Parts: sequence; C-alpha cells; structure tokens
Amino acid sequence: MRTYRFRHHPPESAMFERCIGLAWCPECRIYIGAMVYVPRTLPLVDALASLPADERTRLLRKEAALIDHLDRHTGR
Repeated sequence: MRTYRFRHHPPESAMFERCIGLAWCPECRIYIGAMVYVPRTLPLVDALASLPADERTRLLRKEAALIDHLDRHTGR
C-alpha cells in the first residue's frame, strides 16, 4: 500500500486542516480517497512542487492520473 496526503485549502482558510488522503495498491491499481485531518503544524511533502502549474492542476483534478504520476515519479 502507498499513501499520499495533500492540502486542498490555502493556509489562511479555516479548512486548511482538512486534507485529501489517498491510499492505493500499485499492483492491483485499486485506490481510495477521503478527507483527512492534518494539523496545521504538520508539514506535508508536496510531491508535485516541481511541476508546472497547468500540469499540477490537471493531476489534482483526476485522482487516477495523480496516482499514476506518484507511482512513476516518486515511488511512494
């Protein structure tokens, strides 16, 4: 199983601690996604930080594409 959590709301938002959590099996390609709580004080690694803005936006709109990207580029 692999997992990835990311923040969907900006730091000034009251909803900043509500994040998206993904978990998947790289072999069978089954995944789940859910809203998860992550405290403001806990930094999250941004695996998409090096991408151009348009590519990042495209991936964040499609969970399956995001998971494919994470499998190919981060091995997480």
